[in-house]
Amino acid sequence: MAATLFRAVAVTVILLLQFLTVVLCSFPATLTLERAFPSNHNVQLSQLRARDRVRHGRMLSGVIDFPVGGTFNPYLVGLYFTSVKLGTPATEFYVQIDTGSDVLWVGCNSCSGCPQSSGLKIQLHTFNPQSSSTASVVSCSDKMCTLGINTQDASCDSQNKRCAYTFQYGDGSGTSGYYVSDLLHFDTAAGNQSVTSNSSASIVFGCSTSASGVLQKTDRAVDGIFGFGQQEMSVISQLSSQGVAPKVFSHCFKGDDTGGGVLVLGEIVEPNIVYSPLVQNQPHYNLNLESISVSGQTLPIDQSVFATSSNQGTIVDSGTTLAYLAQDAYDPFVNAITSAVSQSATPVSSQGEQCYTVTSSITDAFPQVSLNFAGNASMILRPQDYLLQQNSAGDAQGWCIGIQKSDGQDITVLGDLVLKDKIIVYDLANQRIGWVQYDCSMPVSVSSNTSTGTASVNGGSIDVNNNSSSSLRNEPFKLIPISMMFVFLVHIYINH
Repeated sequence: MAATLFRAVAVTVILLLQFLTVVLCSFPATLTLERAFPSNHNVQLSQLRARDRVRHGRMLSGVIDFPVGGTFNPYLVGLYFTSVKLGTPATEFYVQIDTGSDVLWVGCNSCSGCPQSSGLKIQLHTFNPQSSSTASVVSCSDKMCTLGINTQDASCDSQNKRCAYTFQYGDGSGTSGYYVSDLLHFDTAAGNQSVTSNSSASIVFGCSTSASGVLQKTDRAVDGIFGFGQQEMSVISQLSSQGVAPKVFSHCFKGDDTGGGVLVLGEIVEPNIVYSPLVQNQPHYNLNLESISVSGQTLPIDQSVFATSSNQGTIVDSGTTLAYLAQDAYDPFVNAITSAVSQSATPVSSQGEQCYTVTSSITDAFPQVSLNFAGNASMILRPQDYLLQQNSAGDAQGWCIGIQKSDGQDITVLGDLVLKDKIIVYDLANQRIGWVQYDCSMPVSVSSNTSTGTASVNGGSIDVNNNSSSSLRNEPFKLIPISMMFVFLVHIYINH
């Protein structure tokens, strides 16, 4: 039997070789093998290791997990940030998590205006392309530069022959610089968070040579901004195109003063998540907001107020601290809240803002709000999701409406004030965004859309006090009037 099987296999192999000989002989072209590196052996081991790490990264089947620091509270931090490791050797950078822009950028070693220290008690760094053995400057002819030019995320600096950028944000700040290609180092979790592996992938990111506006201030300074938009220059798009990560990411930001949370490249799986489709062909994450309800009563707001166009619509933006409501919807919203509060909440006006003196729990004193989106998906807002606490006096607490009016425009922005304490899933592959209320200090199950199933990821907070056991909560920033904050708390990327 074995001999017969061996002869059969041998015959099959001979016939296969004859077939290949015929095919190759009749093929009109010559196939040649090219070396990835020159044959003179003048290649550093670091280059070989870097190349292998990139290849290994394409075989990843786990969930890429980023740490989260910061809090929405504008009196403490006013933003959520993460850390990324770039270059060889790897250097750690703290960057704001911003779904309102596309590009990951950090300050260059030659940056003018980039802060040198931070009130967040984090160590700031600048990126030096000459100090990384795996870095290269992106040229104007590079494919990524062409893609960036098409989406207005890049331009060609013909004088220096490199791919450049200039960004202006909604808070009046700005930055400019050039693109480099280098390694992004990250951890992956598979099955259980205790089983992690280190890997890396080559990405294109910005190296800023100038910063202006709020980006120059030191009190809440970070090294740069991590844009999670869906254009080709975003890291999520780059990694998904390489097969390193799925085209979906999720976050869950803790709403208390300790802050932190979860940020993963993957889909957080939770049974009660509701999804609403993204509005197509928009530069931001736009949703169709259809109506607003207060205490179950739909407000008398014309649906056209929420329609999406070049200068109006509803945007999900983690780079905005508070939240903003279209001007024609704002007064009906505030009036409905004021009409619905209990007797323990006394309406007062403070510097033009609608505030309340409250002598009971705000959960008992204020109504529930529902933002109703297309796809029969409602986002429920607790009082702490639309109010901002002010100073207290005795048994009374001061609370103000934290959702602000978009003066002069019909843009609604869902910032960290309403996004906190919720799982938010950006499912770019299926062009939808999902959410559900959640305790973001609890573990979450994350799917990477692979055969490995789900991984468990724990919520936590970046330790920003390496030399002290104190926390940001123990040393709050000086309180500033609520009306003064709104100048710099919107961080949507508005033009280039």
